[in-house]
Amino acid sequence: MRTRPIPSADGVRFEIVTRDGVGAEAGADLDRLTAFTYLTVPDRATHLAIMRVFTSTLLADLSAHDVAERLPGDLQPETVATKLEQLKGWGNLIPSSRPVKAVSIREYHRARSRFQLSPLGERIQRQADEILASADAAREVSRELLALVARGLAELGKAEERPGGVEPREGLERISTLFAQFGQFADSVRDFYAYLGQVIFRYDLDGAEFTGFKELLLDYAETITEDVAYFAPQIEQSLTDLWPRLPDLLARVDANDRGLSALRQADITIERSRGRDLSDWAGLKAWFFDDTGQGSQVDQLRDATLRALQALLANAKRMIRSSTGELSRRKDLLKLAKWFDTADEATAHDVFVGAFGLYGARHLGGVPDVDSDVPATTSWWDGPTAPVPIALRERGSRALRGRTASAEDYAAQRERLRKEAEEEAQRRHAAAAELRAASANLAEVRLSGMATRLLLDMLARSLAGAAPHFAQTVSADDDLDLRIRLISAPGRRTVIRGADGDLVLDELALAISAEETGEEETA
Repeated sequence: MRTRPIPSADGVRFEIVTRDGVGAEAGADLDRLTAFTYLTVPDRATHLAIMRVFTSTLLADLSAHDVAERLPGDLQPETVATKLEQLKGWGNLIPSSRPVKAVSIREYHRARSRFQLSPLGERIQRQADEILASADAAREVSRELLALVARGLAELGKAEERPGGVEPREGLERISTLFAQFGQFADSVRDFYAYLGQVIFRYDLDGAEFTGFKELLLDYAETITEDVAYFAPQIEQSLTDLWPRLPDLLARVDANDRGLSALRQADITIERSRGRDLSDWAGLKAWFFDDTGQGSQVDQLRDATLRALQALLANAKRMIRSSTGELSRRKDLLKLAKWFDTADEATAHDVFVGAFGLYGARHLGGVPDVDSDVPATTSWWDGPTAPVPIALRERGSRALRGRTASAEDYAAQRERLRKEAEEEAQRRHAAAAELRAASANLAEVRLSGMATRLLLDMLARSLAGAAPHFAQTVSADDDLDLRIRLISAPGRRTVIRGADGDLVLDELALAISAEETGEEETA
């Protein structure tokens, strides 16, 4: 365990960090990463299409039937319902709290389970669409924004030096503009250097690629570094002068425009606009100059440019040596690959023999499976492959390394699953007892979430097995000692008040009783 310095208004505070580098208070937040699961599962195309249906409108409130009707193809509502439940489990969707009013069995099935986007799910889907829409290309750095950031900081500092300081509305506009410009500039720098790192360290650059990247580094990247070096001292001076006045300036801005601060009284976490908190200014300060001994982003920018230039020089040396035949035969191998690509099967065998001196081997290495009967005339290309151990493939040795792993003990996992099953059974029995107790005055009692879900599940089972025009239908659960009878009652209106909203059953009556006694109360 160690400590990590965090900038604050009065200097630097320290946060406790665990062995794996995660803050003790931030460990629980890692569970939110589960919301990215739908982007990695094999059926991610269907999940993406479903999430795009939800993000296509604001405040979407959709059931499985609604989503199935908007999806391309012929996905069944039952399949869509399964996907919606998975997205709810991952945290991308949340159940809708809108009251359900069913005038028919068909409408009840269509409207029973409705979902809405969670804030985290909406943000992840928006970012996923941005990534899928972006091309794998070099992004231009918005260098002109750096001059605007330097000018904006200087003007904000001068305005704050006036008697009474800058007017709150003007200060908010300047702060928002300043951080929007800085955010776009910083993002473009990261994207550009990520692309540069992807291509500049390749060892197989040809002449045209090398010339292009040479101009990119010597002209473009060097210009970026020079601009940053020119404006960084100005920004550092402006931030140093403005820093003592920042707490008062931010307090005046918050007093004039509180935004969503009122939600804090309800213990709701809010995400402030960039620049409204002192931590945002600490991040801006750490980007341009180092006052904690950990290095600034400007220093890292210089180091990254230097490493890229060194990689470019290494590529230049390689190309010079390869031109004299001392190192690489890249062009010869590319020419050979082109011959293979354009040749028919017989010509490809002849080219292979001529290039590598290997003749018609049928089976290479390994003893074939005793259950498979492979004729001797079968080509090695079409025959089954022989498994080759990693040690033999990489080191040419069959000797085993390391200790034999012991069998994993799953006792803790089994115990955890058993406890979870017991707790779930206890909650269901408690919900059944709550339904039996509330059977006499069901319309006046608001059921808990677990009792509501149990009642809806049993109603769904009753309706699933009922005839089109039924007089009554029964659903029973022997383990829970619960029996629910749904009775056709023209002119009757039954209201069930649950934790997530009200369910209205038109022309239906509901009777709940214990399975063993059969004594029931009709609501």
